[in-house]
Amino acid sequence: MRKDDKIRSQIAYEAARLMYEDGVREYRDAKRKAAKRFGPEKALSLGSHLPTNAEIHDELAGMIASKEEDLLPERLLRLRLTAVAYLELFSDFSPYLVGSVLSGAVTSRSDIDIHLFSDSIEAVEALLERRGIGFETETVPIRKGGVIKDYTHIYLEEQGTEIECSVYPVEERRNRTVSSITGKPMERAGLAQLKKIIALTLGEEES
Repeated sequence: MRKDDKIRSQIAYEAARLMYEDGVREYRDAKRKAAKRFGPEKALSLGSHLPTNAEIHDELAGMIASKEEDLLPERLLRLRLTAVAYLELFSDFSPYLVGSVLSGAVTSRSDIDIHLFSDSIEAVEALLERRGIGFETETVPIRKGGVIKDYTHIYLEEQGTEIECSVYPVEERRNRTVSSITGKPMERAGLAQLKKIIALTLGEEES
């Protein structure tokens, strides 16, 4: 293995470890912290030696599979069932599950990521208020189509699990967000598809 490839591999592993053990959620943050293992000046010069998000994701998935093989099925089922409940709650806003709970690469610190589509943030907030569900909101700048736009993220909590709802305009429903891992349109599942995934998983476990 070339020295450059070795450094790249080491950073990918360390970034995955930070996400797994320390609960770092964003790939860019994990990558930055992992690179600092080589010193501040070296980290700034690594450039193309930095691993892709996909490489870090693969390391993380392998780490979870090797260390939590017995815990993973129950945890994943619990998170997906919680996601079902919230997709049902947000049925008026064309909800989709995305992220690690859909892909299956979940840790004990994983949150549930949901995309909602509404031209009225107030309508989403009003629903939560009527149900007596506490929440916090944040405006997050996201690059889409080469343009940076501000979107509202709504944060909830269910039995210690954070649920992050990203709210997009209705007109963007057919334009799937690009995955930071694959660089392709993000995989997502609506309520019916998620229920089917759960049913198939339970069927495999029983067979």
